[in-house]
Amino acid sequence: MRRTRSLISVAAVAGLLLAGCGTADTPSTTTTGAGGLTTVKLQLQWFFQAQFAGYIAAVDKGFYKEQGLDVQLLEGGVDIVPQTVLATGKADYAVAWVPKALASREQGAGITDVGQIFARSGTYQVAFAGSGIKSPADFKGKKVGNWGFGNEFELFAGMTKAGLDPGKDVTLVQQQFDMQALLKKEIDVAQAMSYNEYAQLLEATNPATGALYKAEDFSIIDWKTVGSSMLQDAVWANTDKLGDKAYQEQTVKFLTGTIKGWAYCRDKPDECRDMVVAKGSKLGKSHQLWQMNEVNKLVWPAAKGIGIIDETAWNQTVDISMTTKNQVGDTVLKKKPEGLSYTNDYMQKAVDAAKAAGVDVLGSGFAPQTVTLTAGGA
Repeated sequence: MRRTRSLISVAAVAGLLLAGCGTADTPSTTTTGAGGLTTVKLQLQWFFQAQFAGYIAAVDKGFYKEQGLDVQLLEGGVDIVPQTVLATGKADYAVAWVPKALASREQGAGITDVGQIFARSGTYQVAFAGSGIKSPADFKGKKVGNWGFGNEFELFAGMTKAGLDPGKDVTLVQQQFDMQALLKKEIDVAQAMSYNEYAQLLEATNPATGALYKAEDFSIIDWKTVGSSMLQDAVWANTDKLGDKAYQEQTVKFLTGTIKGWAYCRDKPDECRDMVVAKGSKLGKSHQLWQMNEVNKLVWPAAKGIGIIDETAWNQTVDISMTTKNQVGDTVLKKKPEGLSYTNDYMQKAVDAAKAAGVDVLGSGFAPQTVTLTAGGA
């Protein structure tokens, strides 16, 4: 799907729920395959990359098989809405950002957050250091890039907090999922994930020096520091099926294997990088190691155990979703989520099971690597 220059609201994306989207041709049903394993489908929200390394490791290292599960990872893409795939029965679980999934719930998707794998947001806005842009207030009168499709509300919340009207005080430009518009200076500030697009800048050649750009060449606005961050990658389950004991038990088993996968990638990031590359990622080895390192920062440390939903962070996400308006005055949500929007019940059982098996579920001693990027991320 080719990106246009107009921004698309998260509500419009959620509306795709009614149309469905193509990842599987038939609804997912519980099946038993070779070795008596239960087949489980997990819909990822993007292409294979280290953002999903924990799930890939759980498959490759047999952590799901230990739980009696044969987990099939469904690759995402620009025209795939994971929560829709889950809600329409084409997957058993899905990975999706919380505000996008909550918008789909409001449109009728019966889904529940059962595991908040990313405890922190990884979204930045990035400008050149010499631009004078150091905070959201400096966006006034500037060309501000973002991806749309529900990725923009941390940006809008940050601008609103700074007293700016996203519809009047800036020129919004929908950017591609790369940093070329910023590098070519077609926009003044660009959206980037700490684990992906920001690295693309540091893999690019600075024409003024002939060497790769350095961190000091850029100014980063981190929404965690601004106070407008929202929860991102979570594991979502089918709400109706959570009423079934077998699905409840399967969910605990799936989450237990998932915990082991993410703990493995915390402790052996180089090996997990190699697993991701072998999975067919189009991104290079140094880029994937950077991504693995940055993603680990979003997961670890986990004060109450990996995947346990923090109520304060959840409430902040909901509040921003209800109060922050985009450039045409729409909000992500019209009202507070109803029903079982999230639960820690299954993840807590999984955390306890993983801990009993000797897994470090807190990662309190986690220390990130220093990763050296190469040209193009090769």
